[in-house]
Amino acid sequence: MADLWQTVALGIIEGITEFLPISSTGHLLIAEHWLGERTELFNVAIQAGAILAVALIYWQRLLTLVTRLDEHANRDYLAKLVVAFLITAIGGFIATRHGFKLSETVVPIAFALIIGGVVILAVERLVAGRAPVTSVTWNVAFWVGACQILAAIFPGTSRSAATIFAAMLAGLTARPAATEFAFLVGIPTMFAATGYELMKTRGEAGTEDWTALTIGFVISGVVAFIAVKWLLRYIQTHRFTVFAWYRILFGGALLLAFWR
Repeated sequence: MADLWQTVALGIIEGITEFLPISSTGHLLIAEHWLGERTELFNVAIQAGAILAVALIYWQRLLTLVTRLDEHANRDYLAKLVVAFLITAIGGFIATRHGFKLSETVVPIAFALIIGGVVILAVERLVAGRAPVTSVTWNVAFWVGACQILAAIFPGTSRSAATIFAAMLAGLTARPAATEFAFLVGIPTMFAATGYELMKTRGEAGTEDWTALTIGFVISGVVAFIAVKWLLRYIQTHRFTVFAWYRILFGGALLLAFWR
């Protein structure tokens, strides 16, 4: 029973944090210090649940982009999504070829959370008062793709935070527009990363607890769906400042608890 509740807790954590700008990788690594480590296959499954939830939220937008290519706006937007994805894919491939591995220690994650929080506050101050810009430029596409690599290298950065605020700094100052582009780029990026991890973990399938994996997948998907729906409504009328202060406070608490 304890193991069941740990599985549920990890699914909830993944679902909440995957697309909010507070770092899912950082939260999961920290959670596993108390809840016990899980297999890579389990982590891949709960991430896939969160990605699927966001794909369902944006299914109409995605369908329009791929079926209405006769419209210039759709072709242009889709081309920029593809370029941003390719930048990330190439950068990720290079990092993998050089044997890069995510840090699993808490202190670097804590620093990344704090630094990310400060950056969010700085970006929000910088764009405050500017007219909201909703058009995606090639500059936005480049920096969103590049900052996805940054998030992969430094756990605690948060892929969603890095890409949303890269978009805003690059000129896409309307928060809903920046969030949509960041999330749409994230869908193929994260599916590709999940597929890659799944290939690496094929040998674990025989010993995997499939009941726990299924529960984690479902919980993560449902919670992510709710969390993203809430976020998309929230940013219509609010800034991201609350997430910045959460990151700073949480990161500070982790430093107090783990820095020796």
